[in-house]
Amino acid sequence: MNAEPQRTPPRVPPLTRLTVAETALRLLNEGGLDKLTLRAIAQELDVKAPALYWHFKNKQELIDEMATEMLRRMVAGPEETGPGDPSAPWREQMLSANRRLRKALLAYRDGARVFTGSRFTGTEHAEQAETHLRALLAHGFELPQAVRAMATAFSYTLGFVIEEQGVHPVPGERRDGYDVAERGEHLAEYPLAAASGTHLFEEYDEHFEEGLRIVIDGIAARYAIR
Repeated sequence: MNAEPQRTPPRVPPLTRLTVAETALRLLNEGGLDKLTLRAIAQELDVKAPALYWHFKNKQELIDEMATEMLRRMVAGPEETGPGDPSAPWREQMLSANRRLRKALLAYRDGARVFTGSRFTGTEHAEQAETHLRALLAHGFELPQAVRAMATAFSYTLGFVIEEQGVHPVPGERRDGYDVAERGEHLAEYPLAAASGTHLFEEYDEHFEEGLRIVIDGIAARYAIR
């Protein structure tokens, strides 16, 4: 009688900062940032929770690494988040960079919240910033102006996506309480506020584009750069 062949146990990837961050990003899309815990990540990796503390002292350090890994994926992807063609008009470069950033953030549940206040652990962000700043300086900005312009547009995009994902955690999913018709009925005594619902909680693509152009027009007016 032949012995039953032994089964090879599944290969478990070595526990590194990268494998932990990758697992955390996968779980992020399933339950969101509030439900993401070191215990849940450890369970997914089939290790004890204390093993993660060799790599991350706390959840914020993990979030920093998650944000960094998100940025690495943006840079390595087919559409990087930099200004694009350095010979293009600076307005088009800024529009392009922030459109790509929004798209990248929307690829993750709570993606913008992960980015908010995070400290990048690598240098990819500096490479991107260097390219973008050089392009702005080539179009007539002084360095302080270029920094403020870039940071203001970035902050607008990040804040916009935080609000967008507050209503639509993932594409096609809408949080309870954001039905525009119900909101209109609830605010019937305030007709302008009621009518604003469509412009606040729908048509996010158009809303983002117009808001970003308002920001860029303001930058141009402030620094008198065409």
